[in-house]
Amino acid sequence: MHHTTDNRCDQALSRPTLLLAMEPGLAGRLLADHHRTRLAALTRTDPRLVAHDLADPPPAVAAALADAELLLTSWGATALTAAVLDRAPRLRAVVHAGGSVKPHVTSACWDRGIAVASAASANAQPVAEFTLAAILFANKRVLPVAHRYRTLRAPHDWRRELDGAGNHHRTVGVIGASRIGRRVIELLRPFDLSVLLHDPYVDAAEAARLGVAPAALDDLCAASDVVTVHAPQLPATHHLLGARQFALMPDGATLINTARGSLVDETSLLPELLAGRLNAVLDVTAPEPPPPSSPLYDLPNVLLTPHIAGSLGNELHRMADQALDEVERYTKGLPFADPVRPEGLGRSA
Repeated sequence: MHHTTDNRCDQALSRPTLLLAMEPGLAGRLLADHHRTRLAALTRTDPRLVAHDLADPPPAVAAALADAELLLTSWGATALTAAVLDRAPRLRAVVHAGGSVKPHVTSACWDRGIAVASAASANAQPVAEFTLAAILFANKRVLPVAHRYRTLRAPHDWRRELDGAGNHHRTVGVIGASRIGRRVIELLRPFDLSVLLHDPYVDAAEAARLGVAPAALDDLCAASDVVTVHAPQLPATHHLLGARQFALMPDGATLINTARGSLVDETSLLPELLAGRLNAVLDVTAPEPPPPSSPLYDLPNVLLTPHIAGSLGNELHRMADQALDEVERYTKGLPFADPVRPEGLGRSA
């Protein structure tokens, strides 16, 4: 019996120590009871201790950080600067249950050989689903028709008004073959749509494998009934879509932006929306939220949502599943299934 107890102690000590680090209140939504049970089986962790400020931590967090071999992070996590990492001499790996790691993984992590994994592909799924719904609704003209119906409240010849609507043989332009962009392309395959792709890093052979036609940005805008943005926020993509691209888009076309507000020059977009020539589905804006006086809130041809396309509600559990898969791989001495590499960050979200 004493020998069995020793074995249990040895197993407990062999489990890596893990610290949760994310914005206050998030851990309770991210981790369901079965995630906490799995986490306790894989690691030594205090599920009640969730670190928010690692730069100036309270004593309990400072002690846990000093002992941590693993960090499980999410939105609102402190940037892992050299000063923060000085407080974490045993840290070997970071698993991020969120979208981009850029806000908190710094060059100091790579300098110290810390391995990083991301559950960004799990977060890509709800964004792609949101985008698919927006595309199908846009071509069906659901948003403006719903507004007109609410205004008219009377019989109307909708078939005549919607004579040019529908998803049969429409063209969708995807900007950016990111995780989300590629998932959108996959989700569009069952539909009778043509898909164009603009991405400077995708050659003709890869485009063919994806089942899309490569296109220059201006050509894509001119040919697409719906343009959906999935490029990363980089200096090179600031105001990627401006007055020239909007002027090229056909009358009645729809712009969908679930990426970042900075990719779209909203000052140039607004006149097209005010005139009713173009439609928009904007889950992100610059600034975010728009000022209270912004016309975007009230335009009938604009669907404005508060950055909800990514994981929320029970979709957070998909990210937790993937993150804990990575934690389990670490405990078994296996490489991460979805590692983040420094050379890829320069052109990723």
